[in-house]
Amino acid sequence: MAGYQTDRGAVYSLGYHLVWCPKYRRPVLVGPVAERLRELVKQKCDEHGWSIVALEVMPDHVHLFVRADPEASPSYLANQFKGMTSRVLRQEFPALRSRLPTLWSRSYFASTVGNVSAATIERYIDTQWERPWRKEQAR
Repeated sequence: MAGYQTDRGAVYSLGYHLVWCPKYRRPVLVGPVAERLRELVKQKCDEHGWSIVALEVMPDHVHLFVRADPEASPSYLANQFKGMTSRVLRQEFPALRSRLPTLWSRSYFASTVGNVSAATIERYIDTQWERPWRKEQAR
C-alpha cells in the first residue's frame, strides 16, 4: 500500500493543492520575506505531522501541495497556514504592516489531489456487482 498513511482507524492518502495571495495581490513575498514564509510553512507542517510535496512562493501568491490527515479539512489547512504566517511575518517585517491592512486576502483556492482519477473511482464503484465474489454474495 505504497503512498498511503495509516493511523488507528484509517488508511488514507489525502493531498491538497492550496493557493493564497497577499491582500490586493501585492508582490511582497520576495527576498527574506519569502524565505521566512517557507520556513514557517515547513514549521507548521512539522507541528501537525503534515508533509509538503511542493511549495512555491511567488511574489504575489503561494502554491502549496501538502499531504494531511483526514481530520484536517482544506479550510483548516488554509487557516492554519495563513493565520500563523501573517502574525509572524507582520511582527518580523514591519514594512508589511505599513503597506497592508492584513497580510493575506480572505480567499484561497483548494483542490484535492489523489493517486487515482475520478473516472477510475467512478468505474470501480459502477462495476462492484460485476465482480465474481459479489455475484455470489447477491445470491
